Amino acid sequence: MSESADGNLRKQTAKQNKFRPVSLKQVAAHLGLNPATVSVVLNNVPGRSIPQATRERIKAAAREMNYQPNLLARSLRSRRTLTIGILVPELGEGYHTQIMSGIGDQLIGAGYFYFTAHHRHQPEIVDEYIRMFIGRGAQGIIAIDTLIEHPIPLPVVAVAGHRPIEGVTNVVLDHARAAELTLNHLYGLGHRHIAFMRGQPFSSDSDDRWKQLEQYARKLGLEIPPELVINLDRDMSSPELGYPVVQQLLASKQPFTALVAFNDIAAIGSIRALQDLDLRIPADVSVIGFDDINAASYTSPRLTTIKQPLAEIGRIATQALLNRIHETQPPREEITVQPTLMVRESTGPAKQ
Repeated sequence: MSESADGNLRKQTAKQNKFRPVSLKQVAAHLGLNPATVSVVLNNVPGRSIPQATRERIKAAAREMNYQPNLLARSLRSRRTLTIGILVPELGEGYHTQIMSGIGDQLIGAGYFYFTAHHRHQPEIVDEYIRMFIGRGAQGIIAIDTLIEHPIPLPVVAVAGHRPIEGVTNVVLDHARAAELTLNHLYGLGHRHIAFMRGQPFSSDSDDRWKQLEQYARKLGLEIPPELVINLDRDMSSPELGYPVVQQLLASKQPFTALVAFNDIAAIGSIRALQDLDLRIPADVSVIGFDDINAASYTSPRLTTIKQPLAEIGRIATQALLNRIHETQPPREEITVQPTLMVRESTGPAKQ
């Protein structure tokens, strides 16, 4: 065998051994120590008098031998799996991904592992995944934009949850404030003929967001003609979501100077539909989105939008769940998060 081939074989063997489990007894035998002594050190058992030099020797050997504790056996003894289940409608970029980023960061810091399951808003799949999480020993569940219809025998936090359910903490955006920011911005720019995009019926935020927009429009004296209301109905996370409905709106020949999109993804598709008919944004039509996903700052023009602090919402939801699991604080039924207006290039004075 050539020297290079022999070297490659050793590297391959080392990679394989890296993931080969080494038992605590093997570590103890390697060191010539009692397994109980090694267990005390590697499991951080308090109150045992073991010399610091011995502790360091044990830890160094464990690292060198790639020892990994048997978390399954430990969890069976303690009944704590350090595992969380996350329910999400889909795994595309944007809203859900940024919330999950905050959740993941918080769980990593707390030493938890998590499973993610996407369900496409199908209630029977949601129920099945909940049963699977329970069966696999999850200590809690975070549901993102997911309809929870009944109590669950685990601590649960629902992001964009709008139903009061026993044992569930709902983390919600202040949609009344979001409507105020949206319409005050457009009204202040002189817009009086505004088109509105309603969200899909299965989206958790759709009804509340629309209700608050209607209420604040009445407060401003703004009319919302039915012919200037378009409805999303498809389950997708690409800009194609907003493109065809805006095409239909333009085909109706109803005049409008601004469009309130349901979310940023739909707003990006709407801008493309408007530009394809040689309409200028914002000189001819202003467009405002919702969420402030990462892409919003890089569209052409850059998107004015209502910012949800998505990663922070994920962290808030995770901490609320951990508080429920460990009973460190009294459980809360609802946590409200405040939006902010991000003014960029897609909105401007109304065309006269």
